[in-house]
Amino acid sequence: MLHYAVVFLVIALVAALFGFGGIAAGAVGIAKILFFIFVVMAVVAFVVGLLKRG
Repeated sequence: MLHYAVVFLVIALVAALFGFGGIAAGAVGIAKILFFIFVVMAVVAFVVGLLKRG
């Protein structure tokens, strides 16, 4: 699950780069939403991974 969260985080970062940079001005709102959703997912997956190890 951590792998998927990291993959989606990278996808969200790429989408955010396009959206925040003005390259795709119409996608700014979507990029921001995806960015924050996948940051939260990555943090949750990281914490769950740490809890399963210990």
